[in-house]
Amino acid sequence: MLEIVQFPCIPSNSNYGYLVRDHATGTVAAIDSPDPDMIERELDARGWNLDVILNTHHHWDHVDGNPQLKARYGCTVVGPSYERRKIKGIDVELSDGDSWALGESVAQVLHTPGHTLGHIVYYFAEDGLAFVGDTLFAMGCGRLFEGTPAQMWGSLARLRDWPEDTVIYCAHEYTQANARFALSVEPGNQALQARAAEVDALRAEDKPTVPTTIARERATNPFMRPDSAEIQANVDRVGASLDEVFGEVRRRKDRF
Repeated sequence: MLEIVQFPCIPSNSNYGYLVRDHATGTVAAIDSPDPDMIERELDARGWNLDVILNTHHHWDHVDGNPQLKARYGCTVVGPSYERRKIKGIDVELSDGDSWALGESVAQVLHTPGHTLGHIVYYFAEDGLAFVGDTLFAMGCGRLFEGTPAQMWGSLARLRDWPEDTVIYCAHEYTQANARFALSVEPGNQALQARAAEVDALRAEDKPTVPTTIARERATNPFMRPDSAEIQANVDRVGASLDEVFGEVRRRKDRF
């Protein structure tokens, strides 16, 4: 029921912009507002109006376009209640367990602290897809600017429980660098080896590696695999709790 338009923006930051249109009603959402000029061009090219911005968290490359888009389209700005004072132009605040109807499609809201304390994701369960902002990347996860390893692992564990065919739209094209790190902590993972080669081929042709799937991330993403014996051994955390293993993997990625 959803049409998704994905486009690169803010080249220095490797952001993706997303427009999401409900086929039944024509209702259109932007996921965050990383580049308002680019978003306007994509809307104009299709003759679409913008009804709502669904913000995931307060960082500048996700909210700075809110005022410009709101001024042109009169759209509703939706975002996490936990960060309401940091979201430019916010009209509607959402918390864990809430939902948002985009026409006839409904997004479940999950609070996923870690990257920021108030980060939320939008999970369209019936459509089998989710917009996860900077919580989860292909073979990576967001840096812990505000949260703790335990919080971030708890957030990723919730996403890991989604059906394996869930399609994941994340906010940045970081996959190639993430793959290099993933291979440093789990070099024997054959699925990871194959995925890294696939990613190198895609990027050589300037093609996106996003979206991904939960199945693919369960198999290749070290931040979703703290129960891997190989990862535990390679980060000197054999037998440690999963959040401890995750925390050490994250620390190593920060220094990689």
